[in-house]
This record gives sequence, C-alpha cells and structure tokens, in this order.
Amino acid sequence: MNEEEIMRGRVYGADHDDPGPRPGRVYRELVGGPLDGLLLDVTGRREEELREGAALATELGAFGSGGRARYAPRPADPRRWDWRGDTP
Repeated sequence: MNEEEIMRGRVYGADHDDPGPRPGRVYRELVGGPLDGLLLDVTGRREEELREGAALATELGAFGSGGRARYAPRPADPRRWDWRGDTP
C-alpha cells in the first residue's frame, strides 16, 4: 500500500466528520475481521507494542458491545495487521 492509498482510508476511532489520516502520522492497515480496511494510528508507539499488535474495541465483533478485535502484524509486511479473532 503506497502513501496515496493510505491517505484515502478511514482511521479507527476518528470522528466521522473528519475520518481521514493526517500527514506526519504513522498508520497500520487493518486486514480482515470487523475493522477490515480501517487504518490504526500507531504514532509514538514503541517497537515492542508494534510487534504485539492490539486488541481494539468494537461493537461489530463476535462479542458485540464491549468486545475487542485482535490484530497483529503480518510477518511479511508489518505495515498490515491481520485479524486474529475476537475477544470479550
């Protein structure tokens, strides 16, 4: 995914009135699962955190409100985070 494609995406947790990514920020593309296609702002996260991935709150997953979708970096392309399942 090139910079132009990234700049067209919607950002997880962003306001619906201003959903786009911001210049100078660092993003990861979420692939699969309930948040497929969204970008996650990882600006300022430590390398250890980036290797671990994230459990992101969503109402769209298997556990509904209060559930989380787990995403982790793709080994061949850590800029893309693949869905690993839902958790309560």
